[in-house]
Formats: sequence, C-alpha cells, structure tokens
Amino acid sequence: MKNPILIAGPCVIESAELLDVIARELVRINAALNRQIIFKASFDKANRTSLHSFRGPGISRGLQMLADIKEKYGLMLTTDIHESTQAEQVGEVVDVLQIPAFLCRQTDLLVAAAKTSCIVNIKKAQFLSGEDMQYPVEKCREAGAKEVWLTERGSMFGYNNLVVDFRNIPIMHQYADRVIMDCTHSVQRPGAAGGKTGGNREYIPAMALAAQAFGADGFFFETHPTPDEAKSDGPNMLYLRDLQQVIQSLIS
Repeated sequence: MKNPILIAGPCVIESAELLDVIARELVRINAALNRQIIFKASFDKANRTSLHSFRGPGISRGLQMLADIKEKYGLMLTTDIHESTQAEQVGEVVDVLQIPAFLCRQTDLLVAAAKTSCIVNIKKAQFLSGEDMQYPVEKCREAGAKEVWLTERGSMFGYNNLVVDFRNIPIMHQYADRVIMDCTHSVQRPGAAGGKTGGNREYIPAMALAAQAFGADGFFFETHPTPDEAKSDGPNMLYLRDLQQVIQSLIS
C-alpha cells in the first residue's frame, strides 16, 4: 500500500506537555517517511469502565489544546464525540469526527456529524458484523456526509476478550470510502484488569500486517511514551518509540 491513512496519538488528553511530545514525534516521522499522520486524542472518555477513571479535560479546554497542536505543528486532527450537540463545535477544530463503537447506531449523533464539513469515521461496534455497518454509513450519506470511513476494532468473544474477523475489512469496503484498522483497540481486553481495561500490545504489529493483507486503507495506533503510566488504555497502547518501525513495516 503506497499511501495508507495513518492515525496516531494518545487515548486521552492528559496534559499539554504530553500532546507536544507526541506531536513532535509525529512530525519527525512524517518528515522521515514522507507521510501525513493524523493526530488523535480524546477530550473526554465518556465510556470508561469505572466512575473514578480519568476522563480528560472536557470539551472546552480539550478543543483549545487540540487547536494549539494544529497551529503549532500543522497536523490534521481527529477526536471522538459522544453527543449530537458536540458535533458542530468539535467539527470547527478537527478534520475527522470519530464515532465511538458503542454509539455507532445512534442516529442523531451520526446525522449531526454528517452535517459538518468533516470526514466521519465510524468505529464498528463490538456487537455488530461488517454487514451491519451498511446502515450507519447510509444514515451519514443521507444526511450529507462528504466522506465516510469505517474502522474495524474487533468483536466480543466471550468475557473480557475481543477477536478480529479480518473478513470485515473487504465486507465494509462495499459501504465506506475507506476502511481503517484500529490496531490498538483490537487487542483490548475490556474490563479485564480489575475495574479497567487490559490488553496485549505485543500483538499490535501483527494486527496491522494482517489488516494490510485483507486490504485495509489505513491504520490507527494509540501511542504513548510510557503506556504503563497512561491514564487510559495503557495496556493496549503502542510505545511511542516503536511507532515509526511499525509504520515502516506497512509502507516498505
């Protein structure tokens, strides 16, 4: 694949300093590999396992921090929204609006995202098949979305585990403009770490290569300089120091 879509960043906005560290590395990788990596971070993680889990700085402060990253580093941005009332405000800052997997059937959310000028990236729910994702895409297209992506992120397989059916990638190509592989959330073990999500980051590179073999148009990596100290999704995040090598394996 010559020019895959690449998305990377921390799970949640922890601090302006963390965003700067990761953004600088993305800029360096972009220059080294002649790529354009879209920067991703969440201003609010509204679906954490526990009420006591860190959620982020909230929409006002979070959007300002993301806007600062765009201005300082020239990176394209994506973030997720959880309510239809957030779409217009967030769409003024980011280039791609991400619809969380658990919310991918929420009609009002999809329609509101589609009415912005942003690309809409819908993550496939853990409880839906690739074929089922035809209908969220149709909602967005009928509401006026200019471009719709679908993202594979695994399916529930018993308790505290996910499995990826890579056939979903060519299946979802029938409906979406692009199909992205979420290489980090697909190795999650939801709720498996005692009140928080676990994961197996060692499988991330293989997930990416398998998705490439099935025709994925792009790859999403949550990344952090010290994942084991991250405030969200640490066990399934890629070490920032390993990001370039993993991307290089996909474009060489």
